[in-house]
Amino acid sequence: MAKIVTQFYTHFYNSRVGKIALVTMDNGEDYKKPTTFDEEGLTSLNRALDTIQKEPDVKGFLLTGKHYIFAAGADLTQIPFINTFEQGRSIGQLGHATFKRIMDLPYPTVAAVNGAALGGGLEIALSCDYRTVSKSVTAIAFPECFLGIVPGWGGSTLAPLLIGPEKALELIIFNPLNQNRMIKGFQAFEMGLADRLFDSAEFLDDSIRFLEGIIEGSEQVERAEVDSSDLKQLIEKARAFVDSKVHGAAVAPYRALELIEGAFGWDVEQGFAEEDKALGDLIKSRQCKASIYSFDLVQRRAKRPAGVPEIKPQKVTKVGFIGAGLMASQLALLFLRRYEVPVVMKDIKQEFLEKGLGYIQAELGKLVEKGRLTESKARYLFTLVKGTLDWADFADCDFVIEAVFEQMEIKQQVFAEAEQVVSETCIFATNTSSLSVSEMASNLRHPERVVGFHFFNPVAVLPLVEIIRGQQTNDVTLATVFAAAKQLRKTGILVQDSAGFLVNRILTKMLADCLDMVDEGADFQLVDEALLSLGLPMAPFELLGFVGPAVAAHVQETLNRAFGPQSFPINDNLKRMVEAKIPGIYVGEPPNRQVDPALKDLWQKKGDKEFRKEEIIERVLTDLTREIDLIMQEGVVADTRDVDLAMIMGAGWPFFMGGVTMYLDMAGYTPKVLQKVFFTF
Repeated sequence: MAKIVTQFYTHFYNSRVGKIALVTMDNGEDYKKPTTFDEEGLTSLNRALDTIQKEPDVKGFLLTGKHYIFAAGADLTQIPFINTFEQGRSIGQLGHATFKRIMDLPYPTVAAVNGAALGGGLEIALSCDYRTVSKSVTAIAFPECFLGIVPGWGGSTLAPLLIGPEKALELIIFNPLNQNRMIKGFQAFEMGLADRLFDSAEFLDDSIRFLEGIIEGSEQVERAEVDSSDLKQLIEKARAFVDSKVHGAAVAPYRALELIEGAFGWDVEQGFAEEDKALGDLIKSRQCKASIYSFDLVQRRAKRPAGVPEIKPQKVTKVGFIGAGLMASQLALLFLRRYEVPVVMKDIKQEFLEKGLGYIQAELGKLVEKGRLTESKARYLFTLVKGTLDWADFADCDFVIEAVFEQMEIKQQVFAEAEQVVSETCIFATNTSSLSVSEMASNLRHPERVVGFHFFNPVAVLPLVEIIRGQQTNDVTLATVFAAAKQLRKTGILVQDSAGFLVNRILTKMLADCLDMVDEGADFQLVDEALLSLGLPMAPFELLGFVGPAVAAHVQETLNRAFGPQSFPINDNLKRMVEAKIPGIYVGEPPNRQVDPALKDLWQKKGDKEFRKEEIIERVLTDLTREIDLIMQEGVVADTRDVDLAMIMGAGWPFFMGGVTMYLDMAGYTPKVLQKVFFTF
């Protein structure tokens, strides 16, 4: 397969104000393969600039991209092969030297941002004097801190000087650490990144006319004066945010803070030199390589899930939900928005239905307030929802999802009742978090149409759905739920029918160790602090409060029955919490949060051992290594990359840790515990 290289194509346009150099970035592929920069691409840019500088009487320069794409920045595929400081710094120096040539052109330069502009793509735009942006652009960002590096081709220096520290921190720190959030074209204009906002239909023509106006002096660009008087406070606020997200475990965002602060004290040349040093340190780091691995999982494997049958899925024209609780209501809302087909919700009491329907109506209203739905569209969607107490309303459903209590008998009963009215091809999906899909289907006339479809809470935020194949689940059913996951904009991962499936089994193993150490004498806060220091998004006992002790205890009991008390012991203190209806370990909000006083009398310790943070981490990760090895031996998933993808997308495992199996390899746990590694290149 031929290597894809970005070329900078140069044309000269004799405009009404003189000759303009028009440069287009294009890698010869469609928009599905965004334009990126590697050494060969930057060489092409240098050749284009050589040509332009030799051309007489040039009055202006305009840079744009191929259809729908401006540029997506550096070619990340090269990062795994960079292992020294000098290699990393030289990448920064090459980009700076090349983009600086645009900055030094003796006539007005305009970047016409016609599509996605990410990382180095946004930096090359900043190297121009002016920027226009299309209203159709949906992705502008500096994702570098999300990937274990910093904007190192001018972004950390030029963005703060252009738009001020507060907006630069939003772009470089807050957005990437908030699930790699992007901004749209109109937001870039409002922020001051772009000088003009144009419709997409005449975007290039309007951008050329803007440049002509700049050349002749009829266009005036007014920019707000940058105020850095509160720089120190803004940096401290951002540092506190970074602490809350990565707990000191990721280097890149802290380094970015130093660069942003330094931009207001250094000249541009020194700022670029500091960016070079930062890239030299970071690109060779374990965290950067882990982040690139995670990024590749999310960009490639998530979009081409393993195990999808090559068979046409069934069409979904009406969806039934058994239950009207919070999970069922969230799922009903998701199907409404993505499918726009009739939805029926059944429960045993009218008051339950009214609560579920009220939730959907309220959430649609919030989407209208945020500008993500029009009022008319929200009203239309709500007309598609029906609450019912009668199974007869399920008769024409072709997709039914149960989200009732986590009790096998109840789930079997509701599926059996639904089977009496639906067609023989209607798919039954269960949102169970741990129970056997095969057992759930065992008493039905058509067990082949039953499948696990396990979403993670909150449904609107977490992108993972575990798709569980029962012993008799057929290919049509499996293909249909994978197609449904895609339609719902979720990432489906094929998981075999094993107790706790994948993510909950891993998280429950971690929680079991944490509970045991508290029983032996460890402090709740110490255990949480130890594991947060790895960079996890949420501490174990915070997570316990989020999911609820009753749910955690139920999953623990399910795994105990399946794998025995040695692997998943029942924690008596957790049972006491459930019986006492204590909702979580902590009360209050940080920094005043404390252990619930009710637990002091309830929790029966078995010892008074003093633990160090290192011991806590060692124990949890050692046992996690063994458990994941068992998961792979049992064939719960086909590949360790599926374990990593599931933990990233279903449990928020940090990108910079590279997925759990890669982290355990790189941190030395798999070689020490198993005398092997999970991940092989």
